[in-house]
Amino acid sequence: MAIFKSSKAKHGNDRPGVRASDEPSEASSDIAADVKHAEKAGENQDDEYENLNYPEPWKYERWFIGGYNHKRMLKFKNPATMYKAINLFAGVAIMFYGYDQGVMSQVNLNPDYLMHMGIYPTKGSSKNVAALGGIVAVYYGGTFIGALIAGSLADRCGRIKAVVFGSMWALLGAVLQASAYNMAWMCCARVIAGVGVGAIDCVIPVWSAEVSSHSARGAFLAIEFFMNIGGLALAYWIEYFAYLNPNKVMAWRTPLALQIIFIIIIGVGINFFPESPRWLMKMGREKESRDVLKATREGDIEYELKSIKKVVKFELETSGANHYLAMIWPKDKYSSRLRWRVILAVWLQIMQELVGIGVITVYAVDLFQDAGFGEELSKLLAGFNNLSYMFSVIFAVYTLDRYGRRSTMVWGAVAMALELLIAGICDKYAQIEGPKQRSYGAAVATLTFIYTATFGATWLTTPWLYPTEIFPLNVRAKGGAWSVVGWSIGNAIITLITPFLFQAISYGTLLLLFGLNIFCIPFVILFYPETAGRSLEQMDTFFEHGDSYNVFRASHQIREKGIDDWRWTKKMHADDQKELEAGRRASTARRSPEEDEKDARQNWKKRPAYTFRRKASNAGLM
Repeated sequence: MAIFKSSKAKHGNDRPGVRASDEPSEASSDIAADVKHAEKAGENQDDEYENLNYPEPWKYERWFIGGYNHKRMLKFKNPATMYKAINLFAGVAIMFYGYDQGVMSQVNLNPDYLMHMGIYPTKGSSKNVAALGGIVAVYYGGTFIGALIAGSLADRCGRIKAVVFGSMWALLGAVLQASAYNMAWMCCARVIAGVGVGAIDCVIPVWSAEVSSHSARGAFLAIEFFMNIGGLALAYWIEYFAYLNPNKVMAWRTPLALQIIFIIIIGVGINFFPESPRWLMKMGREKESRDVLKATREGDIEYELKSIKKVVKFELETSGANHYLAMIWPKDKYSSRLRWRVILAVWLQIMQELVGIGVITVYAVDLFQDAGFGEELSKLLAGFNNLSYMFSVIFAVYTLDRYGRRSTMVWGAVAMALELLIAGICDKYAQIEGPKQRSYGAAVATLTFIYTATFGATWLTTPWLYPTEIFPLNVRAKGGAWSVVGWSIGNAIITLITPFLFQAISYGTLLLLFGLNIFCIPFVILFYPETAGRSLEQMDTFFEHGDSYNVFRASHQIREKGIDDWRWTKKMHADDQKELEAGRRASTARRSPEEDEKDARQNWKKRPAYTFRRKASNAGLM
């Protein structure tokens, strides 16, 4: 090696027959040769990424309006300002999704609306109750379809065109909903609107993640879901004040028509923002990808640009797996690992609805009325519940980052189960006339507020964050689509059966939700790896080397293969990450098991607590 030769030159000649004065020139020539070799290797690596076989533009792309244009893109002097603008715009899009989801909560109570739909009255009529639930549920059939279409469009013609496509469907659906005169009309309008919302909801999180810098992810998450629930609350309060209007026709048509404002902002505004630099690079538009990175990043962009090229190269090599059918019916090991991730994403979204939030937000007025409150007071309580729900989302940043995804969901489900159990028991007695009826009703209302806040701080964000962490970049858009599919299935089931539940078992609805929360806990503990503190590359390690759906068994398999990061039930702490980078096995524990065992043996009273703590810690719950 040249470095050893130059060292010899400094300390004299160790070889006979060679003058010391000759050593520096020989060392210099060797160093120059090494540098030349390194430069050549770097050029070869660059050539490897330069000579990629980029796909041809999709032949139908020109039929889709909108899209990225560098001249039209907003220009800011500071990339941080662009980052804030992107986050704000994404927040508005997510706010629209919340508004659209909550807009039916009081429309369903409007007598004029029910008469137009031909389902008045709903009380005492199982047929009308079924129709009411069906009108709400068909919307999620549309979101199911819209997500799958948009996931494919986003890869074929870009994220921006996919959002514009969704906005056009949502606009048509909003106009038809606001002008509906019968049930068939309304159902068609709901499906069309669902297609648009499903497309927007699938693409916007992926687009914002790829355009924005990876710093301050927790802050963006807080803004996104704060505005999401803000949209839900906005829809409710607009409907509440609209209902005070003596003109009951406008009381339900106006909130539905106001969706159009959001849709125009999203469909037109997205065209003034940058396209995903990853998608641009994938299509061979490197200059435009570089321009977007310069507009959205501070400092040098060359490292990230090369990283994107590396990912694109891998994506083009595995393009056969970038199809919905290949992700479900795999033909190779790589595709089978994608199916594993799809199942996790879809089932997590379904579980999010099974824990009961859809029942509380859409049918909150019915719940409070069953607890003994009057109609007007029930509407006010439901509105304030939405506001407390919105502010509870802020705590999600703290819980997710500090305690990890698994722990947040498990303890959140435990807390919600206890709250629903007590609320269900109180609701039973709140429906019996007596001196304590009002006290039991107040307890139901209080526990409903606490339950909603608990959900906002724990389960609201994780099912949307998780897919962005477990899916590799080359299928992230379709991974987001599968996530929306799970959300659509869960929402459709809950909204369809909830009206029946309230009429058939009344307070038993809350007890059923208690059981469903308990039902979901083992799934999170056994099947979901911890993603907190880990990079995308580390997540790929788990799915590549773990051969079992059981996360405990998979962790042992990874350990047996000699991989240092093997405790996938636990959050990766900063100290553990440093140990991995230093080439040491990560402990993922503050104290060693030997120290805990020694303490427990000193006092027999400590043994039960030690056993519980050890098992909970191994499961990543403490």
